Amino acid sequence: METIQGISQFNSHKNTAITIGTFDGVHIGHKRILERLINNAKNTGTKSTVLTFFPHPRMVLQKDSEIKLLNTLAEKQQILREMGLDFLIVHPFTKAFSRLTALEFVRDLLVNKLKVKSVVIGYDHRFGRNRNANIKDLIGFGNTFDFKVEEIPAQEIDEVSVSSTKIRNALLNGDIETANAYLGYKYMLSGKVVRGKGLGKDLGFPTANLKIEEAYKLIPQNGAYIITCEFGNTITQGMMNIGYNPTVDGKNKNIEVHLFNVDQDLYNKDLQIRLIKKIRDEQKFDSLQSLSDQLRTDKENALEFLKNEIY
Repeated sequence: METIQGISQFNSHKNTAITIGTFDGVHIGHKRILERLINNAKNTGTKSTVLTFFPHPRMVLQKDSEIKLLNTLAEKQQILREMGLDFLIVHPFTKAFSRLTALEFVRDLLVNKLKVKSVVIGYDHRFGRNRNANIKDLIGFGNTFDFKVEEIPAQEIDEVSVSSTKIRNALLNGDIETANAYLGYKYMLSGKVVRGKGLGKDLGFPTANLKIEEAYKLIPQNGAYIITCEFGNTITQGMMNIGYNPTVDGKNKNIEVHLFNVDQDLYNKDLQIRLIKKIRDEQKFDSLQSLSDQLRTDKENALEFLKNEIY
């Protein structure tokens, strides 16, 4: 898959089959559309292309919007690449771009620039200035500019009964199993290991402190979690705590990862965490010994659960 930054940078001579949207989470509902797109492209000899936008339109159009997203751009690229997409176009979303009329968007960008021959889109898709054009308008443009529109009907999308909002709410409530079922994969946190206070090591549970650069990335509810972790060519199991370290009166929110059977300094390494299950809420213990005892129990519970986990 080739990732292209902005429509103006697209210069393929091949015709395209396109779908359009933010695809936050690339969840199982999105995958219905994407699988149809990829099959369509293979059958017509065109290139499967996703046109997505960054920043998220709500970040630009809704004043002081603090929407948290399920994927960083890198994570979204990873998922789409694994699906077998040909092109991912990440177009900058600006107020000027939002003011393009539906005609300008279709004629100048989809047809003239991206060489579209087919569009695969959900039944409720809206586009153009003030989102005032719909699927019927798109079909009309297709008749004018010689491209086909394949509509994914309501029953196909709605029967999945999933949305990015439902997934966000599940994660914020610590319901990792529901979020993962809707996503079709285990929710991920990707970041770099930075120096911490070393408290975990003193307790017998050395931790890697994960720093996520993207402020827009949704962090699940505070608490302790069972996880798997990938770094380099290694995939291993572990547990993770999200929170403020209340036992030692911590002031800053941290993401601390303890990996099982890993005895090396992970400082400055890039980790990708996959969340499996929440173990418990964040707690304030009356002593460091009580905290250490709880961590030992958490590890035992995690290892028992992971016996039957495929990763």
